[in-house]
Amino acid sequence: MTPPPAPSPSAITTGTRVRVGVRATLSALLAVALLLAAAPAHAATVGRWADWSFVGVGGDFSGSLTLADTPALAATFTSTSRGGQVGVISGDTVWLPQGTAVGAKYGSSQGRPYINLRPRADTPTGASVTTYTFSRPTPTENWTFVLGDIDADAVTIRAVGPDGSELTAADLGFQGGFNYCAPGIAGKPSCTGSASDVPAWDPATFTLTGNVGASDTSGASAWFEPSAPISSLTFTFQRRAGLPVYQTWFASLARDITGAVTDATDPGTPVAAEGVALRLIDQTGAVIATTTTDADGAYGFFGVTATDGYSVEVVPPSGQIAEGARVAPVDLADSDGVASFSIRDIVPVPVSGTVRDDAGNPLGGVDVTLSDGSTTLTTTTASDGTYLFDTVPPGTYTPAAVPPAGYSGPTSLPDITVPIGVETPIDDQDFTFTPNPTLSGRVTDGSDGVAGVTVTVVSDDDTFTTVTRSDGTYSFPRIPAGGYAVTITVPSGYSSSDPSQTVTLVADDETADFAIELAPRTGVIAGAVTDDDGAPVSGATVTIDGGGAPLTVVTGADGSYSLDGLSAGTYSVTVTAPDGYEIEGVGTRTVTITDAGETVDASFVLSAIVSPSPSPSPSPSVTPTPSPTVPEDGASPSGSLSDTGGGDLTALLLVGMGLVAVGLPVAVAAKTRGRRGVLPAPAEPTR
Repeated sequence: MTPPPAPSPSAITTGTRVRVGVRATLSALLAVALLLAAAPAHAATVGRWADWSFVGVGGDFSGSLTLADTPALAATFTSTSRGGQVGVISGDTVWLPQGTAVGAKYGSSQGRPYINLRPRADTPTGASVTTYTFSRPTPTENWTFVLGDIDADAVTIRAVGPDGSELTAADLGFQGGFNYCAPGIAGKPSCTGSASDVPAWDPATFTLTGNVGASDTSGASAWFEPSAPISSLTFTFQRRAGLPVYQTWFASLARDITGAVTDATDPGTPVAAEGVALRLIDQTGAVIATTTTDADGAYGFFGVTATDGYSVEVVPPSGQIAEGARVAPVDLADSDGVASFSIRDIVPVPVSGTVRDDAGNPLGGVDVTLSDGSTTLTTTTASDGTYLFDTVPPGTYTPAAVPPAGYSGPTSLPDITVPIGVETPIDDQDFTFTPNPTLSGRVTDGSDGVAGVTVTVVSDDDTFTTVTRSDGTYSFPRIPAGGYAVTITVPSGYSSSDPSQTVTLVADDETADFAIELAPRTGVIAGAVTDDDGAPVSGATVTIDGGGAPLTVVTGADGSYSLDGLSAGTYSVTVTAPDGYEIEGVGTRTVTITDAGETVDASFVLSAIVSPSPSPSPSPSVTPTPSPTVPEDGASPSGSLSDTGGGDLTALLLVGMGLVAVGLPVAVAAKTRGRRGVLPAPAEPTR
């Protein structure tokens, strides 16, 4: 993969909303001016890429992200990623372009930050674990997480819902793989990738795996849109080859809600005075925003996370009541929303009250009835717990309420009588419910909380599961009274002497805390064995000796090796060359693993042994010509002059030269043992 850019702090910015204004300029439109004022122009759908913070050291990183503003959606995270080119990246040189499917929906991420993370160690068994804990359950649509640079690695994805149950692979919402560096993608960064190089999703194992060859490439990515709410999300990142890194983006969509409040006695007419309050309520019943009407009776909630399940509640001024529903549902899943209301003066006699828990907290969405035995009037409490029946006819009625899930208490109140001809309001018809007990606790490692630990409680009738938050806390709110076995699943790398407790819930809340111990961090010795041209050497034996029994490992086809699970200490690492190679330079290295449990490198270079060429056959020996017999008196034969010896010397020289010529190749061959048939260079002089 392309080496990631060095991390740099990313500026936190706010997305810019583009508004489309509509102005009525023709006199023919004056008749509908009120309608336009009551439903102001909507903003275009806005994509929001998350902002990030990131702190810590290798093996112990943490941080946060902000995904949406209304309602506020953020997450904290912890990661056991190793250090080195990890952290928040600006998005100025690498981004998800508009031409990808995720970019087409959420907009280009250019200039918006993301984070780089790595495995815990660059070994097949050195996976890192990164857990995101959300501040509130995520929406069920229109938000995404994207994992990038998934090529020579794999990521297992797990998510837990607000009820503690694990999401299915279908719930995670895999949308497909893509390569943001592939040719032809509009607005792509300046990188090179292949459209066929995309990671594969296996729903059976919840695993996203890079290309088949585990080749180090660029741009291979995948995006997900979960269809179920998530409380925590965990990525387990596993190296397959090389020195991997992966990228993470989050994004969401936002839309607008608009409407108007009009006078029910004069339909289409705005209320006489501005400032009628409205509340925006989310899927959990919580009020997430408030606003008031303007002089035309119009209002708006802008930049709301685009999902279903919202409602808008009108709060009529004193002495008035909503005509019809006081609460209107709003669906932002596919488009902007509109919710309008009508209010009027209260007509006697009203019956009202409030529903609370025994701590005084209001309970919204509770059904309340008034029944005289033949007629039943029904309403629902507002978010502040109040309810009101308008124009109750004379008679005797029994007020009743249905306790919400997780609560108990009296379901009815004493009868009330509405007299004939009396207009005095009947109020203070209040209900108080008692919440079931809550079981909570914290999982700690010393004084620090441990995130992502699975906690399970089991009784004779029920089983509940959740995971710890980023601070190590967990909670099972308002579960039925009874006896429970509370058990934690001890995470990898930790141990616990007491992972299970028994708790009895009666009326009061109970706690069950757990202490776990971090096992000593182990390190990794890894490296590569290559020849002097840089080509991998497979089958080389590497022996690691730390004072105990030596450990051995053999290099693979790519020349690499690794051995993990090593405690802190000093190790001697020795390579044994396979047949056909000899050690070049250092054959033994000394390395140290500290208590941090890091990965240390011990690589070696070998040289190939080249066999010498066979010696050539010697040339035939030259037989010297016999010298003529010389008379003892020195006279030359046949009466010639005496020989000076010149001819015999010449022959001798010729014979000697022939012998030297024959012997030279043998001597050279005997001295030759260089690499690749090259004569060895002279040794360097001793300095």
